[in-house]
Amino acid sequence: MKFDLCTEIVENISKVIVGKRDSIRTLLVGLLAEGHVLLDDIPGLGKTLLAKSLARSIGASFKRVQFTPDLLPADITGFNVYNQQSGEFMFQPGPVMTHVLLADEINRTIPRTQSSLLESMEARQVTVDGKTYPLPHPFFVVATQNPIELEGTFPLPEAQLDRFLLRLRLGYPEQSEEIGILDRFQDADPLKELAPVAMPEEISALQQARRKIHVSPPVKEYIANIVIATRRMPSLRLGASPRGSLSLMRAGQALAAISGRDYVLPDDIKHLAVPVLAHRLILKEEERLKGQTQETIIEEIIGHTPVPVEGK
Repeated sequence: MKFDLCTEIVENISKVIVGKRDSIRTLLVGLLAEGHVLLDDIPGLGKTLLAKSLARSIGASFKRVQFTPDLLPADITGFNVYNQQSGEFMFQPGPVMTHVLLADEINRTIPRTQSSLLESMEARQVTVDGKTYPLPHPFFVVATQNPIELEGTFPLPEAQLDRFLLRLRLGYPEQSEEIGILDRFQDADPLKELAPVAMPEEISALQQARRKIHVSPPVKEYIANIVIATRRMPSLRLGASPRGSLSLMRAGQALAAISGRDYVLPDDIKHLAVPVLAHRLILKEEERLKGQTQETIIEEIIGHTPVPVEGK
C-alpha cells in the first residue's frame, strides 16, 4: 500500500492551518492508528478548524457536538421514536453516526454523558434499547477541552482518558505564523474552498496497511522499557498500562507510514512518547503541587532509557 496519500492530506490541511505541520501529522497518526485524539488547549487556537479540515480532506462526513451540562447520552448516540403510521419504533441516529466526530469541550458535560462515548470509541458501535448499530468506517473522535477553566467542568476520568490514543496541544503560533493567519483569512475562508484529496475507503485501506508496518524486537523492547519505567517512577501514583504499550506501537507504525517507511524506528517512538503516554499517568499530589508534569516525567524516562542501535 502506498502511503503517499498521507503527504497529500497533510499538504491539503496546511492550506487552511498555518504552520503546525507537526500537529497535523500527529493528528493523522491518530487516524491511521485507528485511535482517537484529545486536543487539550485554550480556545481560539484552531482546534475545531483542524478537525473540520481533516474531515473535508478525506471526504468524510463530519458532526460536531457542543458538550454542555444538560447534554444526555441519547443526544449523542441517538434514540428510538414511535412511528404512528407503522406502529413501530424507528431509530433516530445521533451525531455519533459519522466518520469524524468533534466532541467540543468534552469536559463540560456530566460523567454519564462522557461515558456514553466509550462504547463508540472502543467498539465502533452504539447500543440503543438493546439493539446494536455499527458506526461508519473509519470512525474518528476528536475531542477538545480547555485545561485552564475549571468552573462548571467535569474532568475526564482516567478510564476515558486512556481511550484516547493521543493528547495533543497546539500551542500559540509563532509571529510569522500569526501574520500568515491574518493574511490567509483576511478576505476569504480557505476551509470553504478545500477539496478532498482522499475518500473514506482509502483511509480504511491505509489503516489496514498500517498494521503490516514492521516493528522489530529491539523496538518492541524499547517500547516496553519506556512503559514499564512509568510504573517505577516514585513521583507517579499510577503508570501506563499495557494499553499504553499497544498505543505507542500502533502510533509508531502510523508515523513510520506517514514518513514513507515500512518499519518503525526508535526515533518514531521517542517522538510520540509524550502525546501517547503523558495523559495516562497519574501524578502524586505532592509532585503536582511542586510543579511536576507528566510530560517532564516522560521526557526524563526517554532520556534514561537506552535506545536500540538498530531499529529495523
